Amino acid sequence: MSDVNTMRAISQDVLGGPEVLKEVRLERPVPRPNEVLVRVRAAGVNPTDWKHRATGGFLGQPPFVLGWDVSGVVEATGIGVATFVPGDEVFGMLPYPFGHGSHAEYVIAPVRALVHKPDAIDHTQAGALPLVSLTAWQALVETAELRRGQRVLIHAAAGGVGHVAVQIAKARGAYVIGTASAGKHEFLRGIGVDEAIDYRATDFTEAVRDVDVVLDTLGGDTSVRSLRVLRPGGIVVSILPVGSADFYEEAERRGVRAVRMLVDADRAGMRAIAELAEAGKLRATIAGTFPLTDAAKAHELGDTGRTTGKLVLLAE
Repeated sequence: MSDVNTMRAISQDVLGGPEVLKEVRLERPVPRPNEVLVRVRAAGVNPTDWKHRATGGFLGQPPFVLGWDVSGVVEATGIGVATFVPGDEVFGMLPYPFGHGSHAEYVIAPVRALVHKPDAIDHTQAGALPLVSLTAWQALVETAELRRGQRVLIHAAAGGVGHVAVQIAKARGAYVIGTASAGKHEFLRGIGVDEAIDYRATDFTEAVRDVDVVLDTLGGDTSVRSLRVLRPGGIVVSILPVGSADFYEEAERRGVRAVRMLVDADRAGMRAIAELAEAGKLRATIAGTFPLTDAAKAHELGDTGRTTGKLVLLAE
């Protein structure tokens, strides 16, 4: 393969820690009908990336190239693509979970997974936003139908999904309660949280009442316990798609709703996110940026579980 037909990518041959990630050369993909070839400028790294690296997750055994977030420039278009032309700046989330592959110099995306990148944000921002923002948008707006004046509790509100969920909820006119360690409360107030709870010192089930919506980003026992703080008819949306049946049984007993969801690529959601970003109402906090070749270092930092905001790989 000549260089013009190949690309750098971060791949792995075995499951394991960050050290299994390595730079390889792969054949540059060619877009099929209704597909776009994107030259990657920035690609977010999410908890789902390091979980798949370690366990295989939905993807099974490697080799594979991780990465669902992408921001970049259209390099080529397949037959039938009317929305974009080469040179357009775009961003979006590749179809989750099987459309992965943005931790590379080039990636193929279905045309409807992408939207034009707003001029108001750079590629680092645009590469950080899609997966976490779509997750929050689909949970809060599409599933919970969050409305102005409602009360929402967001767990791990300083995390990747949490900190964009706060901003989306505020843009919807909600009263936002967020959990985080005490050291992150100033950050939470800065992004609009109305009431911050130190989960290490306070049991949220004793501190919170009459909530309309809970966004559960933690799963496990937190899902079930979150049902206790809802008003009648309220809803807990968990972004952890599997767990105990107790979640649904307890919700039915209490007269509230319990939903588990998995983020899905969606142009309408991405357009809403782009509009919020363009208006200055949605911004990713960048916990760190790394060259593509240092993907393992990004995973090492992600594995600590201590980051505030998003980690981003830069492909240039």
